[in-house]
Order: sequence, then C-alpha cells, then structure tokens
Amino acid sequence: MPNIRPVSDLRNYNEVLREITADSPVFLTKNGRGCYAIVDIKEYERTNAVLRLMSKLADAEKSVKENGWIDGDIVKEKLGV
Repeated sequence: MPNIRPVSDLRNYNEVLREITADSPVFLTKNGRGCYAIVDIKEYERTNAVLRLMSKLADAEKSVKENGWIDGDIVKEKLGV
C-alpha cells in the first residue's frame, strides 16, 4: 500500500524519512494532488541503472531492425577473440 502524505508533514521530516525504505517510497501531495516522491538512494540508483539498460537495449533493437544482425565471426574479429 503506498505511503501518501501531505507535503506539510515535512515540518516533521524525521518522521517522514523513517518511513522510507527501498521498497516503500513516500509520496507527497500538495493541494491534494501528487507532487513528489521521496525514495531510498539505493532504489533511486537501481531505477536509473534499469532505465539506462532499457535505453541501451532499445538502441540495440533499433540498430538490428535498421542494419540487421552482425555475423558472429565478424564480432569475434572486432573483439579480437
């Protein structure tokens, strides 16, 4: 269940920060609407790593669709294997 708090709860930020875990961010609302998310730094870094990986995979998929596959022998030659 998401942890949703009004941004005004940051007046007592220690309480809000204690509620944050890697699996449970705290979502802050402003004027009744979602405005911010406070996440654990490890979760933030993991999410960014996943986004970078997904971006690289999308680039690779696009390249394959546009240029086709590279023969395994050519890859070995380029890598010096």
